[in-house]
Amino acid sequence: MAGLDLTQLAFIGLVAFTFAALAYVFLFDSMARQKKTEERLSTIKLANAESFGKFAIRDKQAEANKRRKSVQDTLKDIEQRQKLRDKNIKSPPLKMLIQQAGMRVSPSRFYLYSAIAGLVVAVLGLFFGSPLYLLPGLFIAGTVGLPRWYVYFRRGRRIKAFLHEFPNAIDVIVRAIRSGLPLNDGIRLIAQEAHEPVKTEFRRIVDQQQVGISIPDAAMRMSEYMPCSEASFFGIVIQIQSQAGGNLSEALGNLSRVLRDRKKMAAKVQALSMEAKASAYIIGALPFVVAALVYLTSPDYIMILFTTSSGNFVLACAGTWMSIGIMIMKKMINFKF
Repeated sequence: MAGLDLTQLAFIGLVAFTFAALAYVFLFDSMARQKKTEERLSTIKLANAESFGKFAIRDKQAEANKRRKSVQDTLKDIEQRQKLRDKNIKSPPLKMLIQQAGMRVSPSRFYLYSAIAGLVVAVLGLFFGSPLYLLPGLFIAGTVGLPRWYVYFRRGRRIKAFLHEFPNAIDVIVRAIRSGLPLNDGIRLIAQEAHEPVKTEFRRIVDQQQVGISIPDAAMRMSEYMPCSEASFFGIVIQIQSQAGGNLSEALGNLSRVLRDRKKMAAKVQALSMEAKASAYIIGALPFVVAALVYLTSPDYIMILFTTSSGNFVLACAGTWMSIGIMIMKKMINFKF
């Protein structure tokens, strides 16, 4: 009985071992397939993640390239427009020149005033004893030279007043944008509250906006009526920000700092060049002072230059060389940056 029990137990153990071995074989295969499936899924997930990362990087690069191309196209367009504006700045037509000077005179009326100025200069020359052959030259100088000089004088004075007030206007626009106001409200605020001539130029932008011109285009046109590089900088900043986006308040703040630094540099250059300018003024005035002193002490000695033909020739040569020297000194002391 005991042996039978051992035989049965051995048989049962053998059967159990066989079933366990078979189960292990089948389960091992299933576990191996499941492991391979998990490894394959992890590989696919990793590949998808890498592919998604590559797509994201590619999209970012494409967006950056697109933005860079947009900025480059905008800069090229601005450069072409700026070249056309530079031509108008260097040699503007009479109507534009009068507008840049801030004068409210039509070209026809300006020509009338020029003719009157030429007649007045010719009459004054005749009154002070000028020979008749010099009267046409005096008339031409009074008609062409004097009125144009006055317009350029008014233009330069207006540009200086604009540059003095322009950084303050930009600071006001920056504060308005940072407080939540749109750009056009900041421009309207300057057009209402700023000093002249900044007020007039920004009012022109508001008027152009009301007739359908965008703010960037109107800002780019500011340099046509105010021929200075600072107005061009303002238009370029607005144009680039409208095309490429970005923080407008920061860009205008940087522009304001640049304009103030340029103003400080101009004042420093002017202070450093005052000695050279004073020397040039003294050298240029010295011949006239000496001639006046010689005339007061011995008039017969110097009147030979005015009463004889050889003296007139000497005066003409001296005046020519002195004019050349004055122009050279002006070029040497007129610093531009």
